[in-house]
Amino acid sequence: MSEGQIRLNKVTKEWVIYAPSRRKRPQDFQKTNRIEHCLPIIDPTCPFCQGNEQDLKCIVLELQNTEHSCWQTRVITNKFPALTPNKHMKRFPLGIYLAMSGYGEHEVIVESPKHNEDIATMTQEVVDVVIETYHKRYLELMAVHENMMAIIFRNRGERAGASLKHPHSQIIVTGMVPRHVRWRELEAQMYFDEWGRCLYCDILEFEMKERRRVIQENLSFVAFIPFAADVPFEIWIMPKNHQADFGSVSDQEKSDFALILKQVLANLYEKLNNPDYNYVIHTAARYKAEEPQLHWYCQILPRTTTPAGFEIGSGMSINPSLPEFDADFLNS
Repeated sequence: MSEGQIRLNKVTKEWVIYAPSRRKRPQDFQKTNRIEHCLPIIDPTCPFCQGNEQDLKCIVLELQNTEHSCWQTRVITNKFPALTPNKHMKRFPLGIYLAMSGYGEHEVIVESPKHNEDIATMTQEVVDVVIETYHKRYLELMAVHENMMAIIFRNRGERAGASLKHPHSQIIVTGMVPRHVRWRELEAQMYFDEWGRCLYCDILEFEMKERRRVIQENLSFVAFIPFAADVPFEIWIMPKNHQADFGSVSDQEKSDFALILKQVLANLYEKLNNPDYNYVIHTAARYKAEEPQLHWYCQILPRTTTPAGFEIGSGMSINPSLPEFDADFLNS
């Protein structure tokens, strides 16, 4: 299709502009090199590497590798946290404005003792431990009454905001729920009130039936490029069973999630030459975990394009690549 198109994201009700005339060849989205191949197994200057524990603020949790010979994942408090737990959550006025203390939690999940590993190249068993760490820490943090929302995310590469190359993810917990999250919850609520069905389940059912944008699937999960993807090669990984809360996944689902996450990232690694990316696990806020209209999922955003003035001014995205073309390329 050479003509432009504007598509509506059913989850956010935001429009996305598709401009195929700006489309590059898929190969043009690739990084030009893979400097990560030159990384050492241990970097003596990296605070996350084994042997540099004196540089860590506090080790919260460690899970062992499959041989029980060493830690495989390590959860630490962020040395430069966005939020801290030793604050109250009371709002207070500042003139005509409103503010509150910076209450919350900010932790780093070190995914491997090896400096040069990555989820795309890890073994299935290692990624299983990473997902188990996500889940265990999520449950522990959300058991605290004051914690209203937990966001698990991974920034991979400089264009995605990563400051360290050592494989790691983060989890931030807040004592309030931002409007961005509430807006998506409201859209899902209105859809359920009108149709009596989960919006995400309907999206998943349609994608599995049409299969035009599906790129991976296993017993528990489907990975697909959304109909109104914001950026080239955006991917959603969604559980087939209706689940609002990431904390409710079973042991089998954790393993299946680890498998499909590794497969999707390995595909991007090979086809786009190891791109920078962000991924986020979108899950229900507190008191919404059992709601019939919500459905958790993982959103992966490769950083192959840069937002410019129109995107900033309008709030709309311009995507030069149609989701169907991206799916064909990843499936080829």
